[in-house]
Amino acid sequence: MTVIKTDKHALLKSIFGYEEFRPLQAECIDGVMAKRDTVMIMPTGGGKSLCYQIPALMFDGLTVVISPLISLMKDQVNQLQELGVEADVLNSSLSYGEYLHNRERIQTGLTKLLFLAPETLFKTETITFLQERAVDCIAIDEAHCISEWGHDFRPEYRQIRTLREYFPRAVYLAVTATATERVRQDIISNLGLQQPAVLQASFNRSNLFYEVIEKARATDQVVDFLQRFKDQSGIIYCFSRKAVDTLAADLNRYGFSCLPYHAGLTPDERRRNQERFIRDDVPIMVATIAFGMGINKPNVRFVIHHDLPKNIESYYQETGRAGRDGLPAHCLLLFSPGDIGKINYFIDQKTDEQQVRVARDHLNAMIGFAESTVCRRIPLITYFGENYAQPRCDMCDNCKNPQRESVDLTSQAALFFKALHETGEMFGAVHVINVLRGSQAEKVLSYHHDECAVYGKGSGWSQRQWQHLVRQLVVQKLIDKEPQYGVISLNRRSYALLNGEAVFHGIKPPADRPKSRAGARERTPVAATAADDNLFTLLKIKRKELADKSGVPPYVIFPDKSLIDMSQRKPVTHEEFAQIFGVGERKLKKFADIFIQVIKNYR
Repeated sequence: MTVIKTDKHALLKSIFGYEEFRPLQAECIDGVMAKRDTVMIMPTGGGKSLCYQIPALMFDGLTVVISPLISLMKDQVNQLQELGVEADVLNSSLSYGEYLHNRERIQTGLTKLLFLAPETLFKTETITFLQERAVDCIAIDEAHCISEWGHDFRPEYRQIRTLREYFPRAVYLAVTATATERVRQDIISNLGLQQPAVLQASFNRSNLFYEVIEKARATDQVVDFLQRFKDQSGIIYCFSRKAVDTLAADLNRYGFSCLPYHAGLTPDERRRNQERFIRDDVPIMVATIAFGMGINKPNVRFVIHHDLPKNIESYYQETGRAGRDGLPAHCLLLFSPGDIGKINYFIDQKTDEQQVRVARDHLNAMIGFAESTVCRRIPLITYFGENYAQPRCDMCDNCKNPQRESVDLTSQAALFFKALHETGEMFGAVHVINVLRGSQAEKVLSYHHDECAVYGKGSGWSQRQWQHLVRQLVVQKLIDKEPQYGVISLNRRSYALLNGEAVFHGIKPPADRPKSRAGARERTPVAATAADDNLFTLLKIKRKELADKSGVPPYVIFPDKSLIDMSQRKPVTHEEFAQIFGVGERKLKKFADIFIQVIKNYR
């Protein structure tokens, strides 16, 4: 398909079948077309790929997309080719004949979008033949991989900045779903971006329902949850390979169709299991964090965390694999304080002091989210530096089922503030708590903090109870926490409380294990039901048949959102079918008659 250079809005409808851009997409595309380096931070499922796909169709030359995973490249190329876009891939999965075929297409100018892994790109032969083409844009997907402070650091990404000497005319676009301020600066610095535009969409995924319950007989809890989501697609994340294998076997015995995925399986087993999940042959994947980056399956209706993630970035990225189609999806976290010890064990294996400190800060933020009693979106979204002020979202357990009463903790907060002041506001929470609890730790004694007036005055509370309080104080901004080293300090609101001008109400920290929230059994929103469920089922069957025949996942033919639209509108002419979500010129020509016939037969 030859694409004529045209307006971005015309391409959006004619190629992709969408009526309008999502927030920041058009702004990002305009910047890229003006050859301004850009960092785009947009939630999973927010439409980052369009920000380089549409410019690729408008530029005269080639757009190179650097991606960390073969599965991610294959998925995007499948979808683009189905839309009639000339996209190709070069990676280790190709046979020699396929490699030569794709290379010839690139050299003759047929290819508009080329997907590669860094390892392939930095081969001398690749750089050499790419220099024969005019490279207009270099897009770096999953750009957080370039930062050692990101959750998926890939050392090979650090070579990307050297590309500018080979392709000086190219504009750089770095896209990622998760990036704290520290990671953002790392991306800009390590890529050598020239005065980039930094565009950040809201981190709020409003269609996701967040729920945290106390882990108690986890397999029973998972089974109970799955019974509320029968025949729907989902991912269950476990901490270890052994937990994955055990849970997958248990669930299959209970009659749920699921597959395991972890690094202990052979590459062929992992590839086969992933393919079966993506193609809707099996609805549930039980996996370690080895699974998921780049998975573009839009109809994942739930993500369960069987164990506590080690940081909020990972949690956000993993829950973001649910509801990519914009329809409601559910994210459940089973939380047990015992999981904290497992993560701390691995942190203790690190030898670099700063890495240990950062890992502990990440873990404490994750615990703070799990124990939070305010709207779940407040600690989740503010972690990434976004101001989220809405008190209720009605799409999380704390907003829908508030069960823990707020109590007056002003005196405890004031005692902590005094300890913070007396120790000079130079330390993290652990040291201040040690002083309050009368610890004989070497650090406390070396700074003579055993001589502070507050020393031992907080011994009535455990370390965990004080940490629970501190996390509430940070979330409610009654103290400030420096992100790099975790140093906490007083602010204007702290002094207002100390001076008797304000009070602090929070949740009294539990003396033992947190109360179970498992009683909240209200069925939460899942995929929006079609106007006609029977027709929707028939359309899904036809989609699966077409997908299997073409050797692609069903969502490459049409996402659920398109089928729901068809089952509601029931189009019977090409003009009506063209108005369906996700129907561009190519899909209109290729699929209209097929799906219209299903609708006519049904009617």
